[in-house]
Amino acid sequence: MAMLTKGIWIVVADSERAMVLENVGDTRAPELHQIHRLEAVEVAVASDRPGRMNDNGPGQKSAMEQPDFGRLSADGLAADLVAYLDKHATKGGFERLVLVAPPQVLGALRDRMEGPLRARISAELPKTLTGHPLPKIAELVAEALSKG
Repeated sequence: MAMLTKGIWIVVADSERAMVLENVGDTRAPELHQIHRLEAVEVAVASDRPGRMNDNGPGQKSAMEQPDFGRLSADGLAADLVAYLDKHATKGGFERLVLVAPPQVLGALRDRMEGPLRARISAELPKTLTGHPLPKIAELVAEALSKG
C-alpha cells in the first residue's frame, strides 16, 4: 500500500495546469510544498473557417476538420510535465511518485513515460484536485492511498 512518506513527489494535474508537490512532512502529518507549476500553453484558436481539399471528382471539394485545440494544449502540457519529471528522476530528485489527475490526463502522462520514470510511480488516483489548497490535497491523497 502506498503512503505519503517524507520525500515522495505528488503530481496534481488536469488538462490546463499541473503542480509538482513534495511531502516535507511525515506519513502521519503530511505537509506538501510546491516544487514546480506548469500551465498549458494557449493554442491559437482558429478564426478562419476550416480549409478545403480537392476530391477526385471534377469541381468537388471537402471541408477539413478543425483541430482539437484543447487536446493539443493538454498534450503539450503532458509532454512538458513528463520531461520535467524525467529530468529530476534521472538526477535522483525523487524515488517515488503519486499521480493525481483525471483519467484522460493520466493516460496522456502514462503514454509519454519511459520505463525508469514509470517504475517510480507508487499510485495513480483518477481525481481532479488542482483547485484545492495544498492541505486539502494532502488530506484527500492520504485518505485515498490509505484505502488502497
